[in-house]
Amino acid sequence: MNWQPVIERYENELLNNVIPFWEKHCIDREYGGYFTMLDRDGSVYDTNKYMWMQWRIVYVFATLFMSRYGKNHPEWLEIARQGYDFLYEHGRLDDGSYYFELNRRGEPAMAPYSIFSDCFAAMGAAAMFAATGESQYRREAESAMQSYIRRLPDPKGRWEKSLPGRGERLNLGGYMILANLGCVMKECLRDDQFDAETDRAVRTVMEKFFHPELKVLFENVNPDGTFDLDSCEGRFVNPGHGLESMWFVLQYAERIGDRELAARACEYIDCQFRFGTDPVYGGIFYFMDALGKPHLELQHDMKLWWPHNEAIIAALFAYKLSGEERFLEHFKTIDAWTWRHFPDPEYGEWFGYLNRRGEPNNMLKGGKWKTFFHLPRCLMKSAELMRTMA
Repeated sequence: MNWQPVIERYENELLNNVIPFWEKHCIDREYGGYFTMLDRDGSVYDTNKYMWMQWRIVYVFATLFMSRYGKNHPEWLEIARQGYDFLYEHGRLDDGSYYFELNRRGEPAMAPYSIFSDCFAAMGAAAMFAATGESQYRREAESAMQSYIRRLPDPKGRWEKSLPGRGERLNLGGYMILANLGCVMKECLRDDQFDAETDRAVRTVMEKFFHPELKVLFENVNPDGTFDLDSCEGRFVNPGHGLESMWFVLQYAERIGDRELAARACEYIDCQFRFGTDPVYGGIFYFMDALGKPHLELQHDMKLWWPHNEAIIAALFAYKLSGEERFLEHFKTIDAWTWRHFPDPEYGEWFGYLNRRGEPNNMLKGGKWKTFFHLPRCLMKSAELMRTMA
């Protein structure tokens, strides 16, 4: 395959469309931090600041500054730095965890019930250390990482609403994020202090969440790794999470040279594509039930930007490591569907929320869950993978 035109398409979208949109609209020049609640044209429709959305912007701009694209863009590091300063000053608790939400001025607006605030604080701080070599960023990356690991067995702590009757679950999201976070720590801090936790997270994802008969990655399993097929929560499947988690595993397997682990992850990627693809309209379903029963979430059949971003990376990574044509075909199919439906030709950036047919259901470009993260990471990572195969 001739990868060069595809690489150019991805890099052009990143450099001339997506980055400029966020540079222009997301920076809060009065109070610091970022606006993430952006309408179709980039106008701000809400000024509250959600920690894991904010820290992701720090991470991406710091990473872009260090990339092949950052040589002539010192402003990218400054955008990341001012965000870090705001979030560290206003968002951090004494125990090293982070609030879920601040108001525009930086006053706490929602309790620190989500460990993902800590996760992305660690990622952002680690990228800042890699970009600058300044020790303050290393200290905070290590602190936030330790907070995430400490809280993982009981993520919400005293903010948990569930009672004992609901039963305990292992959640794919917490472990897959740790698998990637550990790789980021390794790359940015360049030491082995989190290697054991990273390996444990990877093995947990691979050994606990894949159902061998149904051939799909579950979102929630019992603590002993058994599956609950009698509840909606137990049958819950998030194809985008499954694909994202598997390219995290491939990234780890490639680094440590584990071909068997890579082969298993590739097989799981193929299964996720086959299970999660809409046979009628194309694209990847948002939520699914493992047995095809009704889903509690009414948006279950929508098509969101981020599962498609992660599916693109997963297909490319699997093709790179396996060389098998089925993954190239998965890439061609998901690439074509994604680029046909998500980009906004009028105002730039991408729509986030489409209905099942692939029509925009909401015009926002940023929100409580969508920020400057999945899309730029997809464009940057995909171009990098394609370049190694070109």
